Amino acid sequence: MSEVARRYHIEGETQDAIARSLSMSRMKVNRLLRQALSEGVVEVRVRYHSSRTREIEEAFREAFGLRHLLVAPTVGAPERQRRAVATVVSAYLETNLREGLVLAVGMGRNVAEIARVQTQVRFDNLVFVAGSGGATEAGALGNADHICRALAERFGGRAETLYAPAFVPDAELRERLMSHDTVRRTLNLARSADLALVGVGDLGADSHMARMGWFSVDELQAVQAAGATGDLLGYDFYDDAGQPTGGNLSGRVVGLCREDLKRISTTIAIASEESKARAILGALRTGVIDVLATSLANCETVMRLARI
Repeated sequence: MSEVARRYHIEGETQDAIARSLSMSRMKVNRLLRQALSEGVVEVRVRYHSSRTREIEEAFREAFGLRHLLVAPTVGAPERQRRAVATVVSAYLETNLREGLVLAVGMGRNVAEIARVQTQVRFDNLVFVAGSGGATEAGALGNADHICRALAERFGGRAETLYAPAFVPDAELRERLMSHDTVRRTLNLARSADLALVGVGDLGADSHMARMGWFSVDELQAVQAAGATGDLLGYDFYDDAGQPTGGNLSGRVVGLCREDLKRISTTIAIASEESKARAILGALRTGVIDVLATSLANCETVMRLARI
């Protein structure tokens, strides 16, 4: 099956030529090609870049100083939309990754989805390092550590775990953990990363922090009352203008912060849900995002909110 797929899709041979060469019927060649597609041996990608998306990308560059805007088609269902956005991120990584690069990896479903997309390239010497500690509540799909391992398996290279809990009860314990040699070494590696993959969160009932139960309802309501509209990395809160807010809540999470992201040369923010348009706008105004990946619908909503 792989041989038939390679000769048809890569070498450009016709089905008739493959059938003659391998002494099989053309019908069997056709069946094997369809099987290769259904089993993921072959993945078809449509490069979605219309004149409208080019106009939007230019508007985002001018308004927010973005280096790149990765626009996925609007496909509706949350799971399908998450996959569509992850696919454009994966394609970007295929083009821009090089041997020896270090990637800092955040938590959440949108970041995790990237590792589920079939990739066309493999590397030997990439490093995927967790940008936050772990949480049993997050499971395999939400933990930065699990996502790092999945990305290393998909793209090649190795994963580095941050051996610490993601959330602690108070800032004092956090500081003690952050100063531990093992934790400090891993965080320093993440801070020196060439690229960062982070999610954009809102403060809704289905947000990462709400699902994890890290903050109480009262605490989240207080943050919203103070003007918070979104977060980076699952806990670094900001308002509509991109300014920090949230008081001491961010000081209870072990991981990278906004200032760390500023020092990383390419920070890629990923958001697929339509409920996150306002959070995306605030995130763009933080000044730490270099590449944004989201849906066409979100792009158009952000433009309306920002009046651009």
